[in-house]
Amino acid sequence: MAFAAVAAASLASLRYVDGTAGQVILLLAGAAGILLRLLANLFDGMVAVEGGQKTPTGELYNETPDRISDVLILLGAAWGIGCFPWAIHLGWLAGLLAVMTAWVRTMGVSAGASMIFIGPMSKSQRMGTLIAACLAGVVEVFLTGRADISLLVGLILIAAGSLFTCIRRLRRIARELNHA
Repeated sequence: MAFAAVAAASLASLRYVDGTAGQVILLLAGAAGILLRLLANLFDGMVAVEGGQKTPTGELYNETPDRISDVLILLGAAWGIGCFPWAIHLGWLAGLLAVMTAWVRTMGVSAGASMIFIGPMSKSQRMGTLIAACLAGVVEVFLTGRADISLLVGLILIAAGSLFTCIRRLRRIARELNHA
């Protein structure tokens, strides 16, 4: 979660920085924070499973920080968009739909279905999309002086893709439960 907080703070700070160098540093720090968050999560899971340290509460303590991290990062990106005042609403929508993708998967398991991780906007794809938006934002800063459009497009793709992912997962879970 610390890496997610760094990413969120870096992206949110874009709103307050006008210079090219400052914005590029914040965008790269945001992308690095997101990547480090994903790597920490990956290594944590690998250690628990491969090291035989998996516990009954492991899933709970793995998933809860993931959902908080998703929302922090998406809201940070939305807050960093300075030229569209409604972008924060898009950030909340993207955050809600990101949480819903995990909720749908969890509800499916509790109803007796297998773990369904299909996308197109599972956690790694959402974060990959935002990393790509940050890197595109670096180019955009050099061309236009701001990274607003890159981040906005990234959030739109994440929100739309997450909604589609929720629908896909619900259909797959329903089909699995109806054929069980």
